[in-house]
Amino acid sequence: MMAKPKLILLAVILIVVAAFVLLGGPGLLTLENLQRHQASLDQWISGHLLLAASVYALIYVAVTALSLPGASVLTLAGGAFFGNAVGLLAVSVASTIGASIAFAVARFLLQDTLRRRNSNTVRRIDEGVKKDGPFYLATLRLVPVFPFFLINLAMGLTSMRLWTYVWVSWAAMLPGTFIYVNAGTQLGQIESVGDIMSAELLFSFALLGLFPLMAKFVVAFLRRRRVYAGWQKPASFDYNLLVIGGGSAGLVSAYIAAAVKARVALIEKDRMGGDCLNTGCVPSKALIRSARVADTLRHADRYGLDSVPVTGSFKRIMDRVREVIARVEPHDSPDRYRALGVDCLFGQASFVSPWELEVRHNDGHTERLTARSIVVATGGKPALPPVPGLVDMNPLTSENLWQIEERPERLLVLGGGPIGCELAQAFARLGSQVTQLERGDRLLSREDADVSSMVLSQFQADGLDVRLNHSVVAFRMEEGEKVACCEHAGESVRIAFDQVLVATGRAANTEGLGLERIGVETLPSGAVPVEDDMSLRYPNLFACGDVAGPYQFTHAAAHQAWYAAVNGLFGQFRRFRVDYRVMPWVTFTSPEVARVGLSEAEAQDRGIACEVTRYDLNDLDRAIAESEDRGFIKVLTPPGKDRILGAVVVGAHAGEILAEFTLAMKHGLGLNKILGTIHPYPTWNESAKFAAGEWKKAHAPGTVLRLLEKLHAWRRGADRNALRPRKDRQDSDA
Repeated sequence: MMAKPKLILLAVILIVVAAFVLLGGPGLLTLENLQRHQASLDQWISGHLLLAASVYALIYVAVTALSLPGASVLTLAGGAFFGNAVGLLAVSVASTIGASIAFAVARFLLQDTLRRRNSNTVRRIDEGVKKDGPFYLATLRLVPVFPFFLINLAMGLTSMRLWTYVWVSWAAMLPGTFIYVNAGTQLGQIESVGDIMSAELLFSFALLGLFPLMAKFVVAFLRRRRVYAGWQKPASFDYNLLVIGGGSAGLVSAYIAAAVKARVALIEKDRMGGDCLNTGCVPSKALIRSARVADTLRHADRYGLDSVPVTGSFKRIMDRVREVIARVEPHDSPDRYRALGVDCLFGQASFVSPWELEVRHNDGHTERLTARSIVVATGGKPALPPVPGLVDMNPLTSENLWQIEERPERLLVLGGGPIGCELAQAFARLGSQVTQLERGDRLLSREDADVSSMVLSQFQADGLDVRLNHSVVAFRMEEGEKVACCEHAGESVRIAFDQVLVATGRAANTEGLGLERIGVETLPSGAVPVEDDMSLRYPNLFACGDVAGPYQFTHAAAHQAWYAAVNGLFGQFRRFRVDYRVMPWVTFTSPEVARVGLSEAEAQDRGIACEVTRYDLNDLDRAIAESEDRGFIKVLTPPGKDRILGAVVVGAHAGEILAEFTLAMKHGLGLNKILGTIHPYPTWNESAKFAAGEWKKAHAPGTVLRLLEKLHAWRRGADRNALRPRKDRQDSDA
């Protein structure tokens, strides 16, 4: 609860602001009003210059301190009434004092509350303050796209010292203040139509219009000078682009560079294709397919056939997984990329400078390579939680799982996220006795509760022993048996197992890159902090994929890679900011879970008003025909509108169904457009149309439909009096 001094100060501020509005303050601080009284004000100021400047400065301090509208007009007025010298002095001092008061008030009143409620935003600002200090604030002050009153309030929430804020704000605002005051000075000198076309006035307004561009250029120049200080840029380069890492992000980056005829080299220390091909998407989906076939055979009675016991060699299943990898491998092979024009090198790369890498080739020799831009796309790896005794259990992860030849009889799976859920269900359907542990209160915690509940029900039907709210505290050997010691509801739980599969998170691959040599600090997860254009500390250095986050999907890595490559090659001319507004993902459990945009829970947490339209797949003819009639579609839309804010599909072929909603969101198509599109019958994608139909039914115009009902009845002759005026009907009855 807010302390009494804070309440008193807040009350005073609210009273002053209310009085300002009620007494017509906003109308007073307009250019039209000041021009209307310019003659009388000029006369009074000429005789009371010091007093007038002092009163003006006090008004300016009050306006900026209270974040009231009118500061821009007051700045122009300062030049018009006092001229460049006095106006600049009054405005620069008053604006700095007012901004500092707003800064201090925000810190006193709101810092604790807003840091809790807007932790992510404040954290990003704090990181900028800690990283760049005064330069970060100066950047915000110089670029007019950031409203000054928001800067005052936001910076008050950070840890910046007040004195630093004062002098940096004064210095950084001075160029813009001069341009605005000078424009006001020229406006104040207009006495005839000819003055409007004077060179001085035109030049002042040209400066006013060009200032944002000039400020942006100056900020970029100063940033480059600052970050590259102490480094010697090579006179020439071996490559236009060097890419570290041959996974999805690295391959796409190299492909784009080669496609636009840039000279590009791709450096990979192990196997091309990265996690997706070798240890992630491809092998896991191959295993999941085998598991689904096993489940189909085991429940063939659903299709009018005799169910059969599932037998076979687990080794043959894993051989098939490796065959699938081998068939996909040519898509990511060195031969293919060399044919495209990419130099494929195999070895460990480490930074020497922002433009230079040292490459230790796998054959033992070392060389140094330079490039105008470098892309870090080294991917990620499974992270082992620091649980005592875990390493001694020789744990399986999504990385080494594909080397086993025998199916674990008792498999313990740590983690209830997408990877843990996919693999736990697959092994259960292939015959393992699976126990899955999750610290939280549900599986797939990023999804809505009804989604998690449906997945849990299917897991239990498949025979999985799912333990929610279980925390593993230690692993040990007891009487020759592997045991996990857990805590649940304040009690100790002992779980015996043969092998443990860890799927509790991932960490970025940044070891050995030498990032510390060039001053790039990594996050606790090992990931590197990137800007909106995917650049790192240096404008020519980029990162994409798992090493950059925040998404750990192959398609997200490819999406980021486009920005990294294009900005790396053409960023001196124009830079593109990565767009995450429409990011779909699929969890390949049974039922599949596919989502794009907001979930219902996220909308509630963010206070976003929305309607939820639901369509159950047990109504879909194709689902009924295939005995897959379980699941649902949820679509979020703004109240009364058909624009899609988010969609989730739970059921068979959910990933394919989701594509239509993703396309619609990306290109601004609403549910009415989906409803008006012909879908072939009977297909799974008809469900998208039927979901749109559910929304349309809920928004049917009731009054119009009732009138139409009466019209149709009248046209049938069923009730000729239905549309006649009441008086006529009474006369007829009489």
